[in-house]
Amino acid sequence: MTQEEIVRRERLEKMKTAGLDPYPSGSLRTHMLQEVMDNFESFLANQTSVICDGRVRLIRKHGGLTFVQLQDASRMMQLALHKDQIGEETYEQFHEFVDVGDFLEVTGIVFNTKKGEPTIDVKAFRIMSKALMPLPEKFHRLTDVEARYRERELDLIMNADVRERFIKRSKLISSLRHFLDDRGFLEVETPILQPIPGGANARPFITYHNALDADLYLRIAPELYLKRLMVGGFEKVYEIGRLFRNEGIDFAHNPEFTTIELYWAFVKDKVTYVDFLEEIMRHIINASMGSLHVPYGEGEIDFESAWPRKTFREAIIEDCGIDIDLYKTESELIAIVREKKLDVDFKNAVGIGEHYDQLFKKTARAHITQPVWIFDYPVELKPLAKESPEDPTKSASVQLVVHGMEIINAYYHELNDPIEQRRRFVAQEDLREQGSEEAQFLDEEFLSALEHGMPPTSGMAIGIDRLVAFLTNAPNLKEVILFPTLKPKTPETTPEPEV
Repeated sequence: MTQEEIVRRERLEKMKTAGLDPYPSGSLRTHMLQEVMDNFESFLANQTSVICDGRVRLIRKHGGLTFVQLQDASRMMQLALHKDQIGEETYEQFHEFVDVGDFLEVTGIVFNTKKGEPTIDVKAFRIMSKALMPLPEKFHRLTDVEARYRERELDLIMNADVRERFIKRSKLISSLRHFLDDRGFLEVETPILQPIPGGANARPFITYHNALDADLYLRIAPELYLKRLMVGGFEKVYEIGRLFRNEGIDFAHNPEFTTIELYWAFVKDKVTYVDFLEEIMRHIINASMGSLHVPYGEGEIDFESAWPRKTFREAIIEDCGIDIDLYKTESELIAIVREKKLDVDFKNAVGIGEHYDQLFKKTARAHITQPVWIFDYPVELKPLAKESPEDPTKSASVQLVVHGMEIINAYYHELNDPIEQRRRFVAQEDLREQGSEEAQFLDEEFLSALEHGMPPTSGMAIGIDRLVAFLTNAPNLKEVILFPTLKPKTPETTPEPEV
């Protein structure tokens, strides 16, 4: 322990000896600090007594006058303790027992200091929770980023912008729920432990259930279960929850993340559906950010202006001049990419669909900044979507891309033909046998559900973490996940004693 930790524990024991409870239960709070500030003039005129609770962030003693910065969940506010008003014994007791970091409850009335600072004049106080560890002197994002993620509680205490980011995240999710509930969508819950990981192309986490003597998978998507609910008679459903993918960790990926998936039966057409998705986005962005013009990097993202709509094929042609319709095999595509000297790595791509996807990610998608709708991905990439009515080699899919990232992944026509779905699953099984780690599994229960009939359905998914990262100008997905996945810390090795 450090010397300061020793001193704090000594103060804890002194409090107990003096008959004071360092961890009392219950609170007498009458106002949050923001409420005090909002009603300051009225409280000042009427000499209204307030009781406030919060964490001590700063103590400045000037002889018989001490100023304290108190922080609660709403804001920070200054306190003043006058020895000649609260008495010498109480004043000395404050300095004997209270440390920066302690939680304090104070009773007092408001006043303005000579410098015009709104302040609570403390008449009485009690310690609500004694902190045995000091707050870090510096905990800014530039000092030790990993420490901020590992000890998020300290990050939230020390960095107001971090707290604000997570408040915005909460507002976004809340506004999303309200928007959908108001339009007749039903929020549901589907299994996280699944016998077959389906609904997306991703590598799953595998676990084992002792009682069932069976391997289970953490879900990579809720899609197949949500579609079974459409078979069951629901017409508008959504789920907000965690997904798990056993893949790499970087600035744009975390093994567990939050999404919303939504399914809507009997939508008129794809234009109606995409217009609806735009309405969702603009609503939740405005509700959480207060504007549709959001700072990002050195510029801003404009969510207010019209979002261009182009096909997957058109986007690649515009970016690098390659028309994917002219290259039907992996070898042909690789040859033209090499001829154009493009930096595209196809090493882990299996099948022509994954090759098209790698090309798109490294060219067109990487260079998109403002919101753009990308329609009609190759059918090989979307085994759960229908073929595009205009081109059977493309899928009835659309993605919203912003700053090189997928924000919305949607199918304006979900595949509801059980015979075609089985054929697609078999093709995915073949890809897995060829070495693809992301190809989907054949799910007989889902196919059986489809055979009972699923209505024409449109579906979509939004990555909540990725969206919040854009909206709050966060350079790393870990900035918008309260407790991101990190490599376990290895204990420091203790040197062997000399013999």
